[in-house]
Amino acid sequence: MAEKKEQDSATGIRIEEKDGKEYFIFQDVKENSYRAELLENVPKNIYDFSCLSTDEDTGLKKYNDEKNGITSKMGIDVSEFQGGDIDWKQVKDSGIEFVIVRVGYRAYGESGELVKDAMFEQNIEGALEAGLEVGVYFFSQAITPGEAVEEAEFVLDLIRPYKITGPVVYDTEEIKGDTARTDGNTRQEFTNYCKVFCDTVEHAGYDSMIYANMKWMAFTLDMEELTDYDFWYADYHELPQNPYDYAIWQYSETGAVPGINANVDLNIWFEKEG
Repeated sequence: MAEKKEQDSATGIRIEEKDGKEYFIFQDVKENSYRAELLENVPKNIYDFSCLSTDEDTGLKKYNDEKNGITSKMGIDVSEFQGGDIDWKQVKDSGIEFVIVRVGYRAYGESGELVKDAMFEQNIEGALEAGLEVGVYFFSQAITPGEAVEEAEFVLDLIRPYKITGPVVYDTEEIKGDTARTDGNTRQEFTNYCKVFCDTVEHAGYDSMIYANMKWMAFTLDMEELTDYDFWYADYHELPQNPYDYAIWQYSETGAVPGINANVDLNIWFEKEG
């Protein structure tokens, strides 16, 4: 018989105990529920979401936990899907402090060709000129360690001319409603490719990060092998459902920001003192 605990309003995490083990319950974007073992050796998230505030007019979130020395920056991520006419000064003036720009992707079909985002240069140059802190991300479809290195080097070659102070992010995701070249990857392989990409980026002098939602972290990646890496966590529920530590929370894919004539993802980047 499981002993259930209610969801903690401060952390957003719902825990269940059974047979001496702890599990956490979460939902995906379609409200399907999942249960995963809470891993003891993975650093836990320490955020107290009673310190979170949301601007009713803009939907932008801020976090200020003076007691534990954790504040936040407000940001967005963009790709060619936001179009080519972004007014970056207007974006900056609206309160946005950082942007994560898509560099490109590996096609998920058989060829697996590397493709640069059509708006990469325009977005990165406009964001930097406006004075925003800039990071980048790459959508991976690596099926060998060599391909993960190739993806990292593709990104590094494109970002070297620019002052990138934000993270260089490795993005792997489930391809919904279609087959993908990564469908045969094992949990260990997905985990290894994260390490290979991030280590290549770190070796080049950049900060790395891994993008994932809760389902991906719970069932596709071996989180115990990734404790040395920061995470960019995607969750569009009112409170994030992630019991583990993460640096950035992507909390909306339908944000509206002045200067952008399309929906945009909204993010909050937690900053810990010391």
